[in-house]
Amino acid sequence: MPSPAVDSVRRGELLILESDIEGHSQEWLQHLVEFVAAGGATHRICVVAPPALCAALSHHLPAGGGDRVRLMAMTRREQRMCSHRVLTIAAFARWWTMRRYLQLSGAAGGFFLSLDLLCLPLGLGLGAQGKPLAGILFRPSVHYAAMGGYRPTVGERLRDVRKSLFYRLMLRNPAVRTVLSLDPFFPDHAVAHYPEGVKVRALPDPAEPPGDATESTRTVHDFVPAERVGLLLFGYLTARKGPLAVLEALALLPDPIARRIAVLFAGRVDPAIRNDMDRRIASLAREKPELWLRVEDRRLDRDELEALVTRSDVVLAPYQRFVGSSGVLLWAARAGRPVLAQDYGLIGRLIRDHRLGVAVDTSDPARLAAEIGRVVERGPQSFIDRPSAARFVASRAPQDFASLVFSSTHPVIAP
Repeated sequence: MPSPAVDSVRRGELLILESDIEGHSQEWLQHLVEFVAAGGATHRICVVAPPALCAALSHHLPAGGGDRVRLMAMTRREQRMCSHRVLTIAAFARWWTMRRYLQLSGAAGGFFLSLDLLCLPLGLGLGAQGKPLAGILFRPSVHYAAMGGYRPTVGERLRDVRKSLFYRLMLRNPAVRTVLSLDPFFPDHAVAHYPEGVKVRALPDPAEPPGDATESTRTVHDFVPAERVGLLLFGYLTARKGPLAVLEALALLPDPIARRIAVLFAGRVDPAIRNDMDRRIASLAREKPELWLRVEDRRLDRDELEALVTRSDVVLAPYQRFVGSSGVLLWAARAGRPVLAQDYGLIGRLIRDHRLGVAVDTSDPARLAAEIGRVVERGPQSFIDRPSAARFVASRAPQDFASLVFSSTHPVIAP
């Protein structure tokens, strides 16, 4: 791996910072690395990330890509500070880390793969020693009222007031050249409400290319049992992903429905909720012995997830008033499987617009249980428009994602 020694300023080199390992990080960085290595961009890139992420990217670096792609590993202390539980500390740590590596690498500008926390330091006018900055905004919510059916809590109102203030200030910061939004409806709102709203551009969430579902050897082999409808919840299982709400809903199912479903939770369980999950699962085993329920508590590779999504009948995305988009919608749509997901915010809007499944108030276990029963009785495929789902996926190619990222920094980062 290249040494982080001070280089002369590298025209055309863009530094991309990502401090998180969970979630989209590796897949998205892989898209960007492959695009640059294949000559799809005029830029060179320097990726700054945790050591494990750098190692994973280096193993999949295309032949000859080393001339256009550099990998620089963050220190453990930098990674720890950038992931601090106190979000204000994490925000300033990410800004400081970007400044440090821009100086070490000699790159011409910086790009935050996740910009949301940076709204605070950038809103305060902090820059990067005259170098331009850009990034991807995951979770704008200030425009959700325009999506219909938005009944914010007091806390959500305060959150949106705070966000709106910092968006306005961040966009006024001359160091911030472009903000890419995963929410396609936010750029119009930004133009209408913020003096520098033209800096905001839409960026479609990239659909992962299909893996090889036949190659996986560790997949749960008895999912889905014969004569049952398979419901799959996958990913890093935190409270906001909704596994606890699903367990509450399962306890409310009528016995005839419980006998007809198989539920699999596939992914690492957040330690913060593991005891609560274990307790509820044990209760369900006593009270609903006819229910098929399994938890595969580990990180699954892409081929395993491909196999499980293909085997499933319904993909669950029972987020708890989650702000932003979700790659789960793309996984399900590509396999032609309906999602059962929250009706709140962008996720609910995308499900309705593209007819991807069922949108429901997933914070209410009774309503979630009722929708599970309805899907089982009517048949899962009656809840998805498969041609519309295919068009939804086709409009989000990884190559287009990478091209938009790099075009957003040109000519600011000149080759």
